[in-house]
Amino acid sequence: MNRHDIIILGGGESGAGAAVLARLKGYHPMVSDNGIIKEKHKKLLTDHGIEFEENKHSEATILDADEIIKSPGIPDKAPIIQSITAKGIPVISEIEFASRFTDARLIFITGSNGKTTTTLLTHYILTKGGLNAGLAGNVGKSFALQVATEQHDIYVLEISSFQLDGMFKAKADIAVLMNITPDHLDRYHYNFQEYIDSKFRVINNQGHGDHFIFSFDDPVILEHLSKIEVPSRHFPFTSGDRAFREGAFVRDNQVVFNINEKETSMTLEELALQGRHNLYNSMAAGISARLLEIRKETIKQCLSDFQHIEHRLEFVASIHGVDYINDSKATNVNSTWYALESMHKTVVWIAGGLDKGNDYASLIPLVTAKVRVIICLGKDNRKIIETFGDLVETVIEVQTADDAVRAAYSLAHRGEAVLLSPACASFDLFENFEDRGNQFKKAIKNL
Repeated sequence: MNRHDIIILGGGESGAGAAVLARLKGYHPMVSDNGIIKEKHKKLLTDHGIEFEENKHSEATILDADEIIKSPGIPDKAPIIQSITAKGIPVISEIEFASRFTDARLIFITGSNGKTTTTLLTHYILTKGGLNAGLAGNVGKSFALQVATEQHDIYVLEISSFQLDGMFKAKADIAVLMNITPDHLDRYHYNFQEYIDSKFRVINNQGHGDHFIFSFDDPVILEHLSKIEVPSRHFPFTSGDRAFREGAFVRDNQVVFNINEKETSMTLEELALQGRHNLYNSMAAGISARLLEIRKETIKQCLSDFQHIEHRLEFVASIHGVDYINDSKATNVNSTWYALESMHKTVVWIAGGLDKGNDYASLIPLVTAKVRVIICLGKDNRKIIETFGDLVETVIEVQTADDAVRAAYSLAHRGEAVLLSPACASFDLFENFEDRGNQFKKAIKNL
């Protein structure tokens, strides 16, 4: 059997795409997945003559490779990764691999929250502005597959900390850092600084001709910036009135973009996405678009007509005077903080799931002020009950989305809102946050 010079661990969207690109570039790749590979990915691999295995990792074959491309979902503490590391075989991400084979301009967007919305909004503005832009990373199709089979002039990529950890030579022409709050600490030895360092890898390899867009309102970002040298041009954004020479701010109820000392502005009410977190998303996307010389009128139009993304404060239905809102994408405490902050009604809050080392303290004032009932949807709800049990009228535990919705239906009063905003990962009871959100929506339709 021919030796495999590249092994791709994980046969999902990114892994299958990386395998196709590797094959087309003359490598002899193999995909190894410890679970089941979806049929559509098997077909893609088979169509390109790529070997794969599922439900196992053949260690001898894997440890004979020159390089490993790892799915971001596989933790470094996994036994196979420990063996690879011990042997000194380089482990990279799909983004790192694919970036070797494209001259397109790259926008990397990361942050604990808001990165999906910002990525989709940025891509929307660029395509409406006439650019040939690809959408990849954690959204859209595999970056590697697009590099292999399509030709884009620019790629807008949502990048997680796990992907950044496997990136070494890749460089963003425009790097966007939305915010940094404690998240995924289970993957970073419960050390917040390790997670901060990971997020800041988004500016790796940038030079004076590159651009760095970041939140001026995030104290963690500002503190870390005070300790490091960043050669790229800085474009901060803030919800305050602080007239940056380059960046975005709010003045007289208008969001103002000031790029190259040329201002573009629109009223806050004109923004399609409302709420402070969405103001930040709109600012980051707008700055990126102005840097790429998209017309001001196009940017304003797109920021005013962009449709909200699924599973992020998504209005589902109003039944007997109760609003049902799907915020399943809120997989960390800060996302849920924004969700609760945006609520103007008393809340029946559906929370819980796989805890990633959460500190719920920041939610206590909002829960005290706005939440009447908590429905815990998770296998282990002790931390949520201990933190909030004495602050609300009722706490109950359920194990399915159906039971959560039925409980909410019976407990909610007219004029209240039922909010699924878990603050936790979904993997204890669901396939992913989309599955959790879809089951929630289906249960509402079945009421």
